[in-house]
Amino acid sequence: MKKVYLLLAFSFAAFVVPAQTLISYGNSTISKEEFLRAYNKNKPAGADKEKSLKEYAELYTNFKLKVKAAEAQRIDTLPQIVYDVDNFRTQIIENYLSDDKGMKKLQAEAFTRSQKDIHVLHFFVPISPTATPADTLEAFNAINNIYKQLKSGNDNYNAIATNAGTAKQSDLGFITVFTVPYEYENIIYGTKPGGVTLPYQSKKGWHIFKNLEERASPGRWKVAQILFSFPPGANEDVREAVKKNADSVYGLLQNGLSFGAAAKAFSNDKLTYLTEGELPEFGTGKYSATFENEILKIKNDGQMTKPFATEFGYHIVKRLSFTPTPVNNTDETFQFSIKQQILQDARIKIEKEKFANEIVIKTGFKKSPGVSEDDLYRYADSVVKNNSLRPSQDLPISKKTIATFTNGLVKGSEWLMYIREYHTSQDLNKGETIRQLWKKFIPFIAVDYYKKDLEKYNPEFKIQMQEFKEGNMLFEIMEQNVWNKATTDSAGLLKYYTANKIKYQWAASADLLIFNCSSVKIADETMAALKSGQYWKTIAVESNSTVQADSGRYELAQILGTNFNPNPVKDSYSPVVTNSDGSASFVKYLQVYEANLQRSFDDAKGLVINDYQNVLEQNWLAQLKLKYPVKINENLFKQLKPL
Repeated sequence: MKKVYLLLAFSFAAFVVPAQTLISYGNSTISKEEFLRAYNKNKPAGADKEKSLKEYAELYTNFKLKVKAAEAQRIDTLPQIVYDVDNFRTQIIENYLSDDKGMKKLQAEAFTRSQKDIHVLHFFVPISPTATPADTLEAFNAINNIYKQLKSGNDNYNAIATNAGTAKQSDLGFITVFTVPYEYENIIYGTKPGGVTLPYQSKKGWHIFKNLEERASPGRWKVAQILFSFPPGANEDVREAVKKNADSVYGLLQNGLSFGAAAKAFSNDKLTYLTEGELPEFGTGKYSATFENEILKIKNDGQMTKPFATEFGYHIVKRLSFTPTPVNNTDETFQFSIKQQILQDARIKIEKEKFANEIVIKTGFKKSPGVSEDDLYRYADSVVKNNSLRPSQDLPISKKTIATFTNGLVKGSEWLMYIREYHTSQDLNKGETIRQLWKKFIPFIAVDYYKKDLEKYNPEFKIQMQEFKEGNMLFEIMEQNVWNKATTDSAGLLKYYTANKIKYQWAASADLLIFNCSSVKIADETMAALKSGQYWKTIAVESNSTVQADSGRYELAQILGTNFNPNPVKDSYSPVVTNSDGSASFVKYLQVYEANLQRSFDDAKGLVINDYQNVLEQNWLAQLKLKYPVKINENLFKQLKPL
């Protein structure tokens, strides 16, 4: 019952600026737009429109009445409610700190790139952080020489790198979206097969990528492996001994040893051997090209490779499942996966930085003329040099307004605290000047202000927060006024049962023993033990947890599946039923009863509580409607056009 109300509450996303009032209750209103928004999220498929709208109007109005009662009792101020709402706000707010159009653009880009893999060759010329101008020029000349050699068609890649001094060359194998840093991915996916990128400078040096070949995305795999490892730099004798061990285990597998048992007994992969060698699902670029190429050779689930070597040792791999890459961008599961990866990737940072600069304009940020730039920089420099200074009060600009928003102020202390925290953080501090940090501070403080007042800027966020808050308030007030009250009112429950006894009669029923066993063999043995006269509880206790048993009176219709018997007799047994997980179950009928026998209060208590809750709820709603009279704009209601 409680779960039903919560689900309704969370789906009643409803708060928009009123336009046309459709329903009023007391001095509160429900707009046409609000009602349609909620209805379109919850309407039953294929329902009669007129009937469905009327029923939903009643349901939604009752929901809002209960929330209004909760507000009147100030339930929204309860510490637990406040904590839950604040915690939820923290959890979801980051999802609103990027432009929806920007996110959709990133999703579309990632989906397009997911459709193909690119085999990439990488040339790199490092530049030391302490490099002299001469060193920098040498690196620049080296990368340009590599570029000329590649463009001329020279495919002796090792020689090209060797002749370029400190240059390094590596075959990255096939990569796909999210495999390499976003800055490299952009360059690589902008290159045609056989093409060479222009030299690109990162913080660590110069890069060139060559697109050796492309292929359609092969999909994702789930595999299990047995690893026979050897140490880095192992000599040939060591490697050969490991290979013999791998070949020996492969032979055992060929002769019937289960893969899971072999992984537990022989695998050196400490992360997977206890889970029968199973690796998380993966796609292109996750593991080395050698490993991936062997996986590609397996064409069917359940097949396994012969032992093969990588830099880590010898592997035997069994394919568990394969999932092709969706080619249709309407695949919701795949799109959700892409979005989650974007949110954890550097590309979302770029989008958020762009969005933050837009927020500066949206929030009306303006620097205050009351504090000069010289003072901003001078006192910030003082904070950097003197750790004993208190940015919130020790400096002349601490309490001055240094900038304004449309409806807010920025104090000097906020700027000085930002400087203090930035310079004491190893992760943040990149050696920027104070002037450069001021440029970073502006979008930072604008986003902070925007987050505090996000409900004013983003209607969708406001709706989601209102939905969550009202859901929690509804749960709490239903606990107080209905659920707990019904459960604890023993006298009321008994009175209701006595007045409505006829409602609480048994259908055809039976006293049962219900057995769930770990296998068909155990079930057969259990049934045989029962028939020989052994006590059912003793059987369960002494079974080493292979038998679970329970007793009780059940209506025959509650006994589902093959165990069901419409006309059982006393002391009969149902057939043993095999379940999908290999376990087995059966039923013994101890006593059989005809239909329409009276349930005792104890037997009916669960049903009585549920019905009594409904009575309490309806009585409460009647009181609320007297307190907050409900009126529906019938003319407007007839004009409703749901989706």
